[in-house]
Amino acid sequence: VEKANIIVDKQSGRDFERLGYRKLVRRLRQGDTLVIQSIDRLGRNYEEILRQWRLLTKEKMIEIIVLDMPLLDTRNQENGLTGVFISDLVLQILSYVAQNERENIRKRQAEGIEAAHKRGVRFGRPRKEVPENFSEVVGRWRRKEIRMEEALEQTGMKQALFFRRIKEMGL
Repeated sequence: VEKANIIVDKQSGRDFERLGYRKLVRRLRQGDTLVIQSIDRLGRNYEEILRQWRLLTKEKMIEIIVLDMPLLDTRNQENGLTGVFISDLVLQILSYVAQNERENIRKRQAEGIEAAHKRGVRFGRPRKEVPENFSEVVGRWRRKEIRMEEALEQTGMKQALFFRRIKEMGL
């Protein structure tokens, strides 16, 4: 395969709104052959995998080779209708497995996050503490004794945090 014809998708396979996939579909023409390492590289949504497979093979009239599953090679549908039936059946099973694995990953991730919260793990940036002179600086800023840039410099805060702390403190 020529390097110019290789499309690498870095986004999650949870849906088909990926830039790389959209580019691929636009470039495919009748008679082209799409080579995929594994069906879960195409996507991880059962219904969408089946829908996209039909779009590619029936509407765009392209051939598909799934390298790790020779039964999903549409180039030579052996045994006519029986071969198509077997391919469709394998596709449905593998699509189900791909989506099921995605759901299991999300469930395990949620369980891991919950367990971490119970252990006291905090996610995100550490909370930036309010300087002791914060109320005084806010007052001077409101009385227009200092400009916003000076207030931010004196408190060591960004503007969004400055306003958030004003709101939180009821100032």
